[in-house]
Amino acid sequence: MFTLGVRDHVMIAHSFRGEIFGPAQRLHGATYVVDVEFKRRALDDDGLVVDIGLAHQALKAALEPLAYRNLDDLPEFAGRNTTTEFLARHIHGRMAAAIDAGDLGASASGIDAIRIVLHESHVAWAAFEGPVGDAARAG
Repeated sequence: MFTLGVRDHVMIAHSFRGEIFGPAQRLHGATYVVDVEFKRRALDDDGLVVDIGLAHQALKAALEPLAYRNLDDLPEFAGRNTTTEFLARHIHGRMAAAIDAGDLGASASGIDAIRIVLHESHVAWAAFEGPVGDAARAG
């Protein structure tokens, strides 16, 4: 399996519901370093997993609606704890949609899976990996 990754970051604010979260039940901020890895079994005709420039642009576009926002105020997250794990899955969905929309170029339809890693700090992170495109429809 071939892999290509790009990285960016996003600053958000949010709070959590539930005693398990202790002081994080109060409004607090987080700065995530976000890694996206695109995976495919065979390279495209140009010898690429995906165009690195388009991949980075797509990641920036996926993060933009979250940047400098209080996630508690966004209707799409109403009633949800926007944990790091939850956000990794959410960003995966946005990146998969970018592939389907052609934002990463025509050959990106050959990508089999995407892995999203959100680094909360140098000692803690969460990830979500799942199939996309034809691989997702087949599974």
